[in-house]
Amino acid sequence: MAPYEPEQDTSETGEPRVGRRKAARYVVPIAVAGVAAATIGLVPALATSGDPDLPKISAQQLIEKIAASDTQQLSGNVKISTDLGLPSVGGLAGGFAGGGGSGGDGGEQGKGSAADPKSKLMELASGTHTLRVAADGPDKQKVSVLEDAAEYSLIHNGDDVWAYDSASNEAYHAKDAGAGAGEHRGKGADKGAKGSDEVPATPKDFAEQALKAVDDTTSVKVDGTAQVAGRDAYRLVVKPKQSGSTIGQITVAVDAETGTPLKFTLTPASGGAAVVDAGFTKVDFGKPAASTFDFTPPKGAKVTEADDAERGAHLKGKDQGGKAFKEDAAGGLDGLNVIGKGWNSVAELKLPGGKGLPTAGSGDVPPDAQKLLDSLGDRVSGKFGTGTVFSTRLINALVTDDGKVYVGAVTKDALVKAASR
Repeated sequence: MAPYEPEQDTSETGEPRVGRRKAARYVVPIAVAGVAAATIGLVPALATSGDPDLPKISAQQLIEKIAASDTQQLSGNVKISTDLGLPSVGGLAGGFAGGGGSGGDGGEQGKGSAADPKSKLMELASGTHTLRVAADGPDKQKVSVLEDAAEYSLIHNGDDVWAYDSASNEAYHAKDAGAGAGEHRGKGADKGAKGSDEVPATPKDFAEQALKAVDDTTSVKVDGTAQVAGRDAYRLVVKPKQSGSTIGQITVAVDAETGTPLKFTLTPASGGAAVVDAGFTKVDFGKPAASTFDFTPPKGAKVTEADDAERGAHLKGKDQGGKAFKEDAAGGLDGLNVIGKGWNSVAELKLPGGKGLPTAGSGDVPPDAQKLLDSLGDRVSGKFGTGTVFSTRLINALVTDDGKVYVGAVTKDALVKAASR
């Protein structure tokens, strides 16, 4: 059996995926960026109980098995970790999305609910989280994010989507699956309650995004077997053939019986711990109890209706000029240009207003703040003029002084070269 990269420790979780459609528009639309978009990374090594002896299968056959997988019912735990080398962005992301933190005053006051999925689930973009998931067909899903002394749950049951944050005793309600928390798309209960184009949160979500990048710039092979969450699995390894990518390889453990991805690991070309590691630690493909998807707000809980929350966010944005900013930003992203192909794709777009980062010279920021900003990035120059490159373990972004942005899962040198084309 061919050697394979050690699995990273996963030990608890479930399967969800909720988020805000618009939040995803700020994620780089690169071929493999579904992986990057995210912005999700996971934990250390998952112990396996030996390599099961399974029938031989080709990479093409295994990919077809994943595509044909139509798991309608399941429950279990998922541990998901993201290590982009950045601090937690949950609260910050929520602020940009228009959501609020604990103790918000509700939609009519222009403040979001602490239970609003738009902001809450963005916390999965960094650190390590344990999820408990359950699904029963396309109309019933539940995902719970387990915290030290609290729990956040997102429940989709028919036309109702409920989110509840036990820490603040706040609930968020949307009357239909498309109104805020999770519009179902595609077949298979394993897709969970989700919006279209949000941050991936389960092994299958990640695997689907990664396999979209498979083309003649990609090496794909079956590299051994493993056991994940007590299930026999094949190990599919996907690597870029091109030089210049920050992605080393992607390993997907695929359930031998159902074709459901059980674990996803993305390691950077620079080596070290995985950038993203998401895997089941426990999974059951039986039908969950019907009561799993029932929800009634606890006594005394503050309930925010999705329509009220959106109305409050609109008023807040109007008062602060936020609406105009969001419209400009959306327009800029809609007109983005993609440079290159495959794993070396780079997204090019313009900042709202056509201006670069504020500088001390322009009087927009204090000198001390300028020093801090400069310390976070590297100054570069090329045919594009001058700008600053900001780096994570997976994504590099170049912001030029004239207001253009180049982003990709490529090295700094490859990014500067693309911008200087």
